[in-house]
Amino acid sequence: MNDRVTPPMHATPDGEAEIALVIRLPWEDVARLGQEAGRLAAQTQRPVTLDEAVSHRLRSRPAPAAHAKPAEQQQPAAVSALPRLSGTA
Repeated sequence: MNDRVTPPMHATPDGEAEIALVIRLPWEDVARLGQEAGRLAAQTQRPVTLDEAVSHRLRSRPAPAAHAKPAEQQQPAAVSALPRLSGTA
C-alpha cells in the first residue's frame, strides 16, 4: 500500500500503537513545537525530538470537544417544527 494514503501502524511493546503521519504546518507552528520540545527537554533533563514533543502535548492536554453538544441539544430544533403526520391518507 502507499504510505501517503494509508500510514503504517505498529504495536509498541508497552501495549500502545504508533502511527506515522505526514502533515504540513506553517513555520509558526513548527516554532511552537520547538518551544514545547525545549520545555519538555528542560523537565526531563534530556534531548527531546519534535515527534516526542507532539506526542507529549497530545497526551497531556485533553482536546476540547467544541463540536460536542449535551444529549438534550443533539436533535435539531427544525425537526420538532415539522408538522406531525396523522394515520389518515
